[in-house]
Amino acid sequence: MRAQNLTLLTDLYELTMMQGYFETQENETVIFDMFFRENPNKGGYSVMAGLEQVIDYIKNLNFSYEDVDYLRGLGLFSEDFLHYLSGFHFSGDIYAIPEGSVIFPREPIIKVIAPIMEAQLVETAILTIINHQCLIATKASRVVHAAQGNGVMEFGLRRAQGPDAGLYGARAAIIGGCIGTSNVLAGEMFDVPVLGTHAHSWIMSFKDEYTAFKEYARLYPDACTLLVDTYDTLKSGVPNAIRVFKEMREAGIHPKNYGIRLDSGDLAYLSKKARKMLDDAGFTDAVIAASNDLDEFLINDLKIQGAAITSWGVGTNLITSKDCPSFGGVYKLAAIQNDQGEFVPKIKISENVEKITNPGNKTIYRIYDKETGKIRADLICFVGEKYDPSQDLLLFDPNATWKKTRLAGGSYTMKEILKPVFIRGECKYQSPSVREIAEYCRQEKETLWDETKRLFNPHKVYVDLSRKLYDTKTALLNSVEV
Repeated sequence: MRAQNLTLLTDLYELTMMQGYFETQENETVIFDMFFRENPNKGGYSVMAGLEQVIDYIKNLNFSYEDVDYLRGLGLFSEDFLHYLSGFHFSGDIYAIPEGSVIFPREPIIKVIAPIMEAQLVETAILTIINHQCLIATKASRVVHAAQGNGVMEFGLRRAQGPDAGLYGARAAIIGGCIGTSNVLAGEMFDVPVLGTHAHSWIMSFKDEYTAFKEYARLYPDACTLLVDTYDTLKSGVPNAIRVFKEMREAGIHPKNYGIRLDSGDLAYLSKKARKMLDDAGFTDAVIAASNDLDEFLINDLKIQGAAITSWGVGTNLITSKDCPSFGGVYKLAAIQNDQGEFVPKIKISENVEKITNPGNKTIYRIYDKETGKIRADLICFVGEKYDPSQDLLLFDPNATWKKTRLAGGSYTMKEILKPVFIRGECKYQSPSVREIAEYCRQEKETLWDETKRLFNPHKVYVDLSRKLYDTKTALLNSVEV
């Protein structure tokens, strides 16, 4: 999988449109924006992930002899166009919001400036890479928030929609805040912690539960988490685990990490009973881990019920984002460069208001409250617009313009968040390690107000348009003849 050529990872219509551009017009430079319209799970924010894989894709974008022969066999493409493809390389610019950043609807998270044939070709791959990893990173972030500081382990590989989804889903989950993954290949590729316990089959393969626990403890004394629900959690599993822990203590073995795992039943009730049994036996530092179809909502409920769980293994619902299985990112034309080198704004109009695009060559400024460091708003504006944080700043809702906020000069700071990744086809961006991205994501979430991070009815961060961009958009809408 690691050596896959992804050049043909595209929809057929991207190639047929490319040939159409090749045959009918100049290969003019355009701007495409990737953005999304709603946060997954009706949340208050999303998490950017997948940029490193986009970079790898762009760097290795070329049509092999086998690719060209395959396309020739489809009978759709001229020899002149196939000859063009045989020498293809990406020569444009790409700007993106760094991985681990918190992101919000309607703002361009990736901007491609390139000849239209190149910009068209990369659409599908960028969308599939970014949509998937943003979705899983966002889901992981919500699960981690619900766990309230307890460690969350990603355990979903066997339920992922294929090896790639399991591999890059694990990467995204670490970015979102998980402390480790069961996926060993992800551990090797991304240098992230791999974690795990054992299955019920381990218990069932021995003559009895006690022997199974004892042998596991002998083999892994410093990572001894015992699965206690194979037969009877409170009557058999926990007592046998305590027996083994006592034997280890009597033998002078002091594990670095030890405890039990619950994988079925009423996790709140069982964890509280197990906690008392462990504490009464003198094992107050034993971990109680839980799995079994967990997600952020169930973890939140278990926390409310006082469950004595200190570690969470989350599988299916995380790696598939089961309750919201798609991120919904789109890729839309925003401007075309004219003969004078200026970008002429373009707009897509729809009867669905949320599908009307923001035109032009844009960037994003993130506005922070100076005193708290929390995000006040994101401001989408044209490239080249300048702002002075010592001056008052008037923000307004682009859909309800009478809703206004005036930020007093000196009370806020601003940061441009779109960063150059490729310039004239050359990569200018060095991706951090996955652990570094995860730490950056943790810091990014500290800039969110608590009201934005809550699971239910979160406060939405304002994403506003500059006056100049708003006026341009309005003029384009009003110019349409009916």
